[in-house]
Amino acid sequence: MSSESALSAHLLSSLFLSVLETMASVVLKTFAGLRRSSDNSHQFPVQKPAKVHFRKARIVASRTCPKLSNRNLRVAVIGGGPAGGSAAETLAKGGVETILIERKLDNCKPCGGAIPLCMVGEFNLPLDIIDRKVTKMKMISPSNVAVDIGRTLKPYEYIGMVRREILDAYLRDRAAENGAKVINGLFMKMDMPKVQNAPYVLHYTEYTGTKGGVGEKKTVEVDAVIGADGANSKVAKSINAGDYEYAIAFQERIKIPDEKMAYYENLAEMYVGDDVSPDFYGWVFPKCDHVAVGTGTVTHKGDIKKFQLATLNRAKDKILGGQIIRVEAHPIPEHPRPRRLSGRVALVGDAAGYVTKCSGEGIYFAAKSGRMCAEAIVEGSENGKRMVDESDLRKYLKKWDKTYWPTYKVLDVLQKVFYRSNPAKEAFVEMCADEYVQKMTFDSYLYKTVTPGNPLDDLKLAFNTIGSLVRANALRREMEKLSS
Repeated sequence: MSSESALSAHLLSSLFLSVLETMASVVLKTFAGLRRSSDNSHQFPVQKPAKVHFRKARIVASRTCPKLSNRNLRVAVIGGGPAGGSAAETLAKGGVETILIERKLDNCKPCGGAIPLCMVGEFNLPLDIIDRKVTKMKMISPSNVAVDIGRTLKPYEYIGMVRREILDAYLRDRAAENGAKVINGLFMKMDMPKVQNAPYVLHYTEYTGTKGGVGEKKTVEVDAVIGADGANSKVAKSINAGDYEYAIAFQERIKIPDEKMAYYENLAEMYVGDDVSPDFYGWVFPKCDHVAVGTGTVTHKGDIKKFQLATLNRAKDKILGGQIIRVEAHPIPEHPRPRRLSGRVALVGDAAGYVTKCSGEGIYFAAKSGRMCAEAIVEGSENGKRMVDESDLRKYLKKWDKTYWPTYKVLDVLQKVFYRSNPAKEAFVEMCADEYVQKMTFDSYLYKTVTPGNPLDDLKLAFNTIGSLVRANALRREMEKLSS
């Protein structure tokens, strides 16, 4: 055997062992194994989600925190998206005096709008705010090879498609119905307390319509703050939370003819390739009466409009005759911030950096983090009767990291492996044709619970992964020869 052949064999065996170890110890227990605990578990209640009742928190307040006299704990939630709305509702239900400050009450964030099935029941969402129930997806490779995904879905399973302005407004309104005060205002800055247990002083501009578009400058004193104000969070800046890498997402809402809209009745499309994005993907997601077409990138932000044009070109036959009704762009975080907590101030949602790589999923994690943070405050304050401190809020971070941190790390690795080149993306789409991959992926997305995979199928997947990567590398080398 030549030295080159020996080296190749050594590298291949190392890759094989590495894939097996990674999949066995991490990937297939997190990314591929985020599944329901058993196939015999009860079916998900899709038509009549069970009403969620707030349970009185278990009392574990810090011994150093004094009881409050003549008032309840005061908490401000900055930002009224899924994270802020969920946090405000939980706080208000838990006996905390809650204000929510949101500037754009008609917010239309450029978001694909996909939510997992478990979110419908877990957050008691009414079905009439869901535009489409997607049961089929097409993953389309750089060479336009299309793989149909969704064969493993059960009759009651689907991915919900929502418009953010509808979902966000619903969650804010529900928070208000439970006692939160919703303010149409722009948060400006925050004065930090000088002594222990002193209030935070928030400065904001309130818009009531009485002063035209100028607004009225106001201040409010609160005991704790939840920053749910997105990727450009001013709350994060106030606590020196640090910067993070971010993607720019660009999306156009397109009204297409009815006969073409019928094609997207329960179908979503995802395009991968360097033309639509060197490090993300392009999408066509159906809404109530239009489709959302978009893409994103971290590494080539200045080329985002070029990538968007390529996405439109890839889907042109299916959206021909469409009219653009809205154009949206927004930053999306790529990893959690270096700091997500300081004193009695905590970050949630995009402000904390809770968006997954590969999929770009953020809505569920935003709502979940907002609720978890609020639950920690309610619990630590004995339902609003006691002051809280950093140790109370830190329980939210500890619980969050224990539950979700492995998922973020695995998806980071998968993005680096499969999004690094067009041949690797071809391999990724090829793997998506495997029913076991589809089952694991959908179970991961739909239910967010952890169980181990089937060992034999895991082993088969490891071999298939190696095969796909080897073919991708061979294709890449041939392409390099042709271009040299």
